[in-house]
Amino acid sequence: MPARKSCGLYMLCVIAAIAAVPTAAFTQTAGLGAAGELVDPDVLRVCADPSNMPFTDESGEGFENKLAELVAVKTGRKSVTYTWYPMATGFVRNTLRANRCDIIMGYAQGDELVQNTNAYYRSTYVMVFKKGSGLDGAEAIEDPRLAGKRLGIVAGTPPSASMAKANLMRNAKTYPLMVDTRSMPSMAEVMLKDLQNDVIDVAVLWGPMAGYYVKEINPDLVVVPLLKEKVSHMSYRITMGVRPSDQEWKRALNTVIRENQSEINRILLQYMVFFKQKTAYE
Repeated sequence: MPARKSCGLYMLCVIAAIAAVPTAAFTQTAGLGAAGELVDPDVLRVCADPSNMPFTDESGEGFENKLAELVAVKTGRKSVTYTWYPMATGFVRNTLRANRCDIIMGYAQGDELVQNTNAYYRSTYVMVFKKGSGLDGAEAIEDPRLAGKRLGIVAGTPPSASMAKANLMRNAKTYPLMVDTRSMPSMAEVMLKDLQNDVIDVAVLWGPMAGYYVKEINPDLVVVPLLKEKVSHMSYRITMGVRPSDQEWKRALNTVIRENQSEINRILLQYMVFFKQKTAYE
């Protein structure tokens, strides 16, 4: 088994990894759903990582697990089944493209390996620090108050560019992008525990993971969305990913998103996912 990524929906990392897979055309045979489409009409077949909280896990506790249950009901499916595969190189090729499943519940908009539905939320990278640490009011990595602070960062994620530009990498603690989550905790969890134990002064990570683990570790930590960065793109629209050939399926999912956005938002809020509703950014 390949090493799993701890980045979860650090989706830029995921896209970069799977982009190395050749983009050969899908083989289409007799469809299970609409003509020419391979979507199962009775079961919602989900492609997912089995150990990727707060997104998905085998026990069904992730928010994308809950979202899958909602989609199944709204599209008239009788049940939800999963094809489990680590969110690493080969994920799309061995799941969606192999026709073993019909939907990836969370996928960053703009990658050619899947067809994106409309976005159902948009989130951003954040920085997290303790109240009273001298950083209250800081809103960007370039803030001079971060000079000399020990920042935690997952290697290869977009905030690294801003940190390098601000000369903050010298004192940074870098966390590995690739870990085996069967035997190790999420790097987001490790980073926030290091913050809690004063190993680092600031944690910089993907918003949905930050919100979830802050709630678990210390709800009093300050979470600041990085909306004012000048160097790196920090904000990403998150969609559902389907095969490029499955046009009717995409349209059905867009209808589910449009008609159930408030329920989707409720699920996100239960997991303390930092997000912006569609009306705020589109």
